[in-house]
Amino acid sequence: MKLTLGPVLFNWEPDVWRDFYFRIADEAAVDAVAVGEVVCSKRMPFFDDHFPAVIERLTAAGKQVLVSSLALVTLERERKRTAELAQVGEWLVEANDISCISHLAGRPHVVGPFVNVYNEGTAEWFAAQGARRICLPPELPLKSIAAIAAATPLAEIEVFAFGRAPLAISARCYHARLHKLAKDNCRFVCAADPDGLPVDTLDDERFLVVNGVQTLAHACTNLILDLDDLVQANVASLRLSPQHCDMLAVIRTFREVLDGKMPPERGFRELAAIYPNVPTTNDFLRARATTAKSPGLVSPNTVRSL
Repeated sequence: MKLTLGPVLFNWEPDVWRDFYFRIADEAAVDAVAVGEVVCSKRMPFFDDHFPAVIERLTAAGKQVLVSSLALVTLERERKRTAELAQVGEWLVEANDISCISHLAGRPHVVGPFVNVYNEGTAEWFAAQGARRICLPPELPLKSIAAIAAATPLAEIEVFAFGRAPLAISARCYHARLHKLAKDNCRFVCAADPDGLPVDTLDDERFLVVNGVQTLAHACTNLILDLDDLVQANVASLRLSPQHCDMLAVIRTFREVLDGKMPPERGFRELAAIYPNVPTTNDFLRARATTAKSPGLVSPNTVRSL
């Protein structure tokens, strides 16, 4: 089973972002790393100067580099940037918006988790267009994952295994609106929340997380107890999505459990300690409704008793 580090979804400081990938290159046992601004095109200029050094360092360390596209293309400059990205022949491009696929047809590429691949027919169509790996949307249950993997021998199937699940993306910016700012003059206020801005229900329960124009789950997807079933389902790779925690430790824990050096239950406790105060869930995989009282939504207190 391979490990893929997904792109950073949050608006981290450019130097922090660069140094994060340098450490991943030097110290992390991942097979592939996706790099690129997926959420907001306004953030791109801050990272452009660091991209060549980051990609060079990851490549020199033996990591496969995936260059990720925007998840929602709405403006002319975004369409142009997506088309230019798709022409990059040096690295494998990860398409996160369907508009990117047309530029990649006939060439090997990756389909990211923001593209809706919910059944075997869709996966087979993308594989016929040249997709060599498909990271499925995080809300798919195990039964669907197994069916898609069985029907798509031409493409590796990847599953979102750690991190806050990306649920939606909008043309409007919630972060800017909360601060009474227009999207075009947002002052990049999303940078103040490097792990997202929590959203509570009217009953004061944590519910979602806002990241600029993106909405994510509040609970952290954690499939470390489900690895045997994912292997049986012919899943080829697990995606670990960067959160504001020690991601090197997260990667190390998944690697040791996959290699049989650590029991899954201990790995679960390790992850709870690495990323504390955030409940974890595997409810999408188990096709359960996630609520605050759902048995699949495990609080840190419960984890300590496992």
